[in-house]
Amino acid sequence: MKRPAVLAVDGGGSKVDAVLLTRDGTVVEAARLRSLDHDGGGPLEYLDGVAAAMGALYRKAGLDPDRRPVAPLGVYCLAGADLPADYRRILRWLAKQGWTEQNLLRNDTFAVLRAGTEREWGVGVVCGYGINCSGVAPDGRTFRFPAIGLISGDWGGGGQLGGEAHWHAIRAEDGRGPKSALATLVPAHFGLKRPHQVMEAIHFDRMSADRLAELAPLVFRAATEGDWVARGVVDRQADEIVLMAGTAMRKLRMTGLDVDVVLGGGVFRNGDPAFFERIEEGLRGVAPGVRVTVLTAPPVVGAALLGLDGIGASKAAKSKVLPALTHDRLTRDTQTGDTQTGRK
Repeated sequence: MKRPAVLAVDGGGSKVDAVLLTRDGTVVEAARLRSLDHDGGGPLEYLDGVAAAMGALYRKAGLDPDRRPVAPLGVYCLAGADLPADYRRILRWLAKQGWTEQNLLRNDTFAVLRAGTEREWGVGVVCGYGINCSGVAPDGRTFRFPAIGLISGDWGGGGQLGGEAHWHAIRAEDGRGPKSALATLVPAHFGLKRPHQVMEAIHFDRMSADRLAELAPLVFRAATEGDWVARGVVDRQADEIVLMAGTAMRKLRMTGLDVDVVLGGGVFRNGDPAFFERIEEGLRGVAPGVRVTVLTAPPVVGAALLGLDGIGASKAAKSKVLPALTHDRLTRDTQTGDTQTGRK
């Protein structure tokens, strides 16, 4: 086996992908771990998901688990790398693991951005459970939001959309709000008949409030079927995406450029043309030359390309990554782990 030159890791809310690549862009091995908890706001236990993914990668590559380092450069694009204090503690943790000689830590938005454009600059928006955005200028300057939820001024993502769906369903049921298909769709999703039964299930700990995030697709479904309450929620989400990406472009003085804006995350996997039209129209109002792309490749492609950028790899080497790192390849042997403990 050729000695890997780059270890690329992408860790989000539902999975961790880890990949080893050679200098010429060849994928040595790749592993995916389905994670259950990935939150940068608490203790470092959530990073056990990264450790478990690395264990799977070592096994698949037939490497001695005590072999450290496994590559000269590691690029770790992780949800939870939000504030400077997050960066410091995660980098300390990575240094203790010793997987790579040099550790480059980025928020996962940077992986989405790099995976969706051939350039090394642009704007990336992640809208999965939560929402986040980062921008890179042609001269390398960066801008991003803290993106740690409502306390940092954020609005949106599957968790927020699901919560809004339930809120509107309750109010449609009790008369405080307008009628909406959500009053039927929301409880039906959980095998219940009325929204107040969902409220009681959460209140009495029979169901986790986190499950409301499952309702996000129902909001888009109702919106496309003409429910104006759901359309209002979807429109607000589109406007928040425009606001975040537009702010990043203004801060980096890129409004006069043909900026690539890459959209990644589960919320963008919907079949609502009006949602995407609203985003594109809004962004053109900020930067007329903007080019909007919905990411279809795994974000770990971006982490791999950032690594190849970092070692000065050739364009030919970088061109190998996208066709080699597909969702099919990564899901073929997906493992599931408890990221609190690292157990499989």
